Amino acid sequence: MAEPKTKPTDQDPKDFLNTIEPEQKRVDSLVLLEMFTKITREKPVMWGSSIVGFGKYHYKSERSRQEGDWQLVGFSPRKQNLTLYIMHGNEKNKDILTKLGKHKEGGGCLYINKLSDVDQKILATLVENSFHSKRMYS
Repeated sequence: MAEPKTKPTDQDPKDFLNTIEPEQKRVDSLVLLEMFTKITREKPVMWGSSIVGFGKYHYKSERSRQEGDWQLVGFSPRKQNLTLYIMHGNEKNKDILTKLGKHKEGGGCLYINKLSDVDQKILATLVENSFHSKRMYS
């Protein structure tokens, strides 16, 4: 059974986010850090070199033998966009997603270019829904 490559690290998430360029992506990432911390009441933890995660649960894949730990919710300021790991529990809330604003979905993630493209109250609701949905199963 292969070990998951992305694991929690000791790196300070705020230190990581303060290195993000361009500036707008750094500012958006720091806003997300505050939003996720407030909603989850969890301490942010770096997962690998580029994901800021909140909470943790253990998973076992039904399709393969892989199992491991993963954050309940998280985000990563990628070169192309802000990647948010918040789609679990939001499959039932397609109506909320239609009110979010400019975004893409795929692979269990939500992709946005910048926070000004979306309604942050709707985004906060999606984060909360996902966090509580996963928390019930962890």
